[in-house]
Amino acid sequence: MTKPPRMTLTHEPKFRVALAQSEDDLRAAQALRYDVFVTELGGGGALVDHAAGLEKDRFDPFFDHLILFDDAAESKVVGVYRMLRAAQAQDAGGYYSESEYDISPLHVSGKRLLELGRSCVHVDYRGGAAMFHLWNGVAAYVARHDIDIMFGVASFHGTDVAQLAAPLSLLHHRHLASEALCVHAKRPGATTMDLMPESQIDRRRAMKQMPALIKAYLRLGGVVGAGAFLDHAFNTTDVCLIMDTSAMSERQKRIYGATT
Repeated sequence: MTKPPRMTLTHEPKFRVALAQSEDDLRAAQALRYDVFVTELGGGGALVDHAAGLEKDRFDPFFDHLILFDDAAESKVVGVYRMLRAAQAQDAGGYYSESEYDISPLHVSGKRLLELGRSCVHVDYRGGAAMFHLWNGVAAYVARHDIDIMFGVASFHGTDVAQLAAPLSLLHHRHLASEALCVHAKRPGATTMDLMPESQIDRRRAMKQMPALIKAYLRLGGVVGAGAFLDHAFNTTDVCLIMDTSAMSERQKRIYGATT
């Protein structure tokens, strides 16, 4: 696994968010995903194209792919997100998350669902405004399609749950979804997140171990399903994040970047 060095940008980015409109757009998104998920984080998968440097799977043709471009750098693709609505999931034979989680509570909720996934930002653009612009794009999409529930798996790097005991336990004790929306990790990859008593958790240290994307969703009122899933092919420990868009406070909507 090679971890690319973070570079300092020598220009002011000019961000533009748009849905992929062509095969070239999709390949550019898959190339960024390869750089992040395969080269940087050591992931893999049955359909990963190492020769072409593309991270892809069977679901890609069914998703809408949100792309963040930097038009000040020859329209370079610097961030991606993919989104799957119920009608698209029906065409795909299900949601990606269903390979890891029983999402029956979401299906029977009667809510309009949107699955989010494969979120990543180019190493040069992390820690700045890039993710904010991607979230603005997601928020506009949510409003356009009148989405009630957003969900999807988010990942910790590595599959050693002993090393992740504190953050996983914190999620279990403080951020578990209500029974009505609580999805459950499937066997054989399922593992409990209740790895230590809440009284023994150093919350500050646990939050430092929490990936930035998961922390962001928690700030927005997101919750997690029961259990984590060990994805050995991707070298990750996954949790399923769930967000009821109607429950977001006005402050959280401003953080998310939603517009009316």
